[in-house]
Amino acid sequence: MNFTENDIRRITFETISELGPGATPDVVKEAVRKKVETSSIAPFEASKKDAVSGRVILTSFGLNKPGIVAAITTALGKANCDIQDLSQKIMGDFFTMIMIIDITSSQKDLKEIQEEMYKTAEPLNIKIYLQHEDVFRYMHRI
Repeated sequence: MNFTENDIRRITFETISELGPGATPDVVKEAVRKKVETSSIAPFEASKKDAVSGRVILTSFGLNKPGIVAAITTALGKANCDIQDLSQKIMGDFFTMIMIIDITSSQKDLKEIQEEMYKTAEPLNIKIYLQHEDVFRYMHRI
């Protein structure tokens, strides 16, 4: 799924107009992400599976404990996701990890994988966020 910078810019400006000038950057970012993932207007006319396939960015953080990486990678493996890059850091008692994941081969779409990650994160008492690479890339350009 390829978005041009102009597509993302147009959606962002529309969202800001809808939310009003008092909207925080985080609120705008989340609203734009949701619009991109659910939009049925050009250039997002691909099927839902196409609209949520490709590469995604996973970020996770929380208090460190044994088994975090194992739990996340096991859940991704069961969903037939390909981990293309991984960066992990322990800072004192805090765990952080960023992954680039290809979900093209998965039978699950992005929303289903996000739900799996929520189920994985809950018992570990950590946060896991998953967003499409295009949304991540373009939101950080604005």
